Amino acid sequence: MFGLNPGDRVLAVAPHPDDETLGAGGTIARLTAAGIDVHVLAVACLTQPRWGTSTDSRLRYEEFHAACDVLGVSGRTIVWSDDSRATNLAGHSADLVRLIEAGRDLSLTALKPAALLIPAAGSVHQDHQVVHQAAYAAARPSGSLRHWPRMVLGFHGPEDHAWSPAPPRATVWVDVTSTAAVKDKALACYARELRDHDHPRSLERIRAIDSMAGAGCGTERAEAFVAYRMAC
Repeated sequence: MFGLNPGDRVLAVAPHPDDETLGAGGTIARLTAAGIDVHVLAVACLTQPRWGTSTDSRLRYEEFHAACDVLGVSGRTIVWSDDSRATNLAGHSADLVRLIEAGRDLSLTALKPAALLIPAAGSVHQDHQVVHQAAYAAARPSGSLRHWPRMVLGFHGPEDHAWSPAPPRATVWVDVTSTAAVKDKALACYARELRDHDHPRSLERIRAIDSMAGAGCGTERAEAFVAYRMAC
């Protein structure tokens, strides 16, 4: 898959716990099933009012680990949980670049991944825009000075398909028909973060997005990515 071999590493950077599953859960499940070592770095999580209720960082932490277990993810962490930096990612973009580039545990320097999955540019969510810019900068080619992944792929969230005015056009499709049930099971771990069936973040609409991507490449369900670097 992508020219990767068992034992190769992939780092997925998610703005929040759940974005890795919403945008790339089927692909992550395919990678781990093929023996690829996938790690997820979730950036921010807050306890705060939202959608008429409230979020709880402790529960989000539990949901995140449960979903990662379902997907077969190896290492996983939430770096800024109920942290002042999590309330203003844009004000800490330089810290975020350094974190992705050379953080102690899950980073390009620590893992030396062959591939990096990041939020695609053009997201409707401002936090996703900041994380995209930071991850893109962290993955810049640098010769032999430090590790940089030979593949960088951007994933979209469900709201991006519905509300972003002109998201970048996908150029890579991954057939996730065989892992669709795994993705659905991982999404169920985030039931509190999903919405009713008429919302892009509903299970029905997420499946429809994957079905639409699948129709474009002749499969039942697929996930679409923007290729920022493909050097297989």
